[in-house]
Amino acid sequence: MKKILLAEDDFDFANVLKQYLELYKYDVTWAENGEIALDFFKKELFDICVFDVMMPKLDGFSLAEKITRINPEIPFIFLTAKKLKEDKIIGLKLGADDYIVKPFEAEELILRLQNILKRSQQKNILKDAEELEIGLYYFDTKRLTLKINNHTQQLTEKEASLILYFFNHKNQLLKREQILKAVWGNDDFFSGRSMDVYISKIRKYLKDDSKIAIESIRNIGIEFKIMVNP
Repeated sequence: MKKILLAEDDFDFANVLKQYLELYKYDVTWAENGEIALDFFKKELFDICVFDVMMPKLDGFSLAEKITRINPEIPFIFLTAKKLKEDKIIGLKLGADDYIVKPFEAEELILRLQNILKRSQQKNILKDAEELEIGLYYFDTKRLTLKINNHTQQLTEKEASLILYFFNHKNQLLKREQILKAVWGNDDFFSGRSMDVYISKIRKYLKDDSKIAIESIRNIGIEFKIMVNP
């Protein structure tokens, strides 16, 4: 039974949502504000978090920042009544796995939870790999590190999953939808924006090897290029 930490200050909405999630066999811990949610997170282990953005004492964004300092790999979803583009960008930068605007159907949340948890399980593929040479870099898939010379870059599991997928499909033109479904589990707009953020980070990580390039071809796809000496 997967454990969910639900932080929502609307009692009636939270109660309905909790009951609906429990019908799908989720173990739900409800917190009425961000401070209580943070206290729960410090004491228990959870598989995923669902946070309302606007809450008293500690809002959803601030809560997510504190949560990810404790466990950078915990997946989380934001719930919000706002449709502001700026809010979505903040959520992406915090590493949110999804973002749902109220009102929404509870079934939609269930489907998104299932997709995210499925992706989390797929991350185990990293544990079965080994240290890989990517151009001048050494990619340790167990320690989630990328090394070049005396510099070591610590990676998140999502960054490592994306790098591994690119490496396994190097020098191939990949459709965006193909990458999204493999690493994110779906190809919706939110996931697409999230992928763009991660690709931007990975480009920076790999910038010290001029023979490595991640090329985006508009309306077609992405190619992870590793040029070899003739």
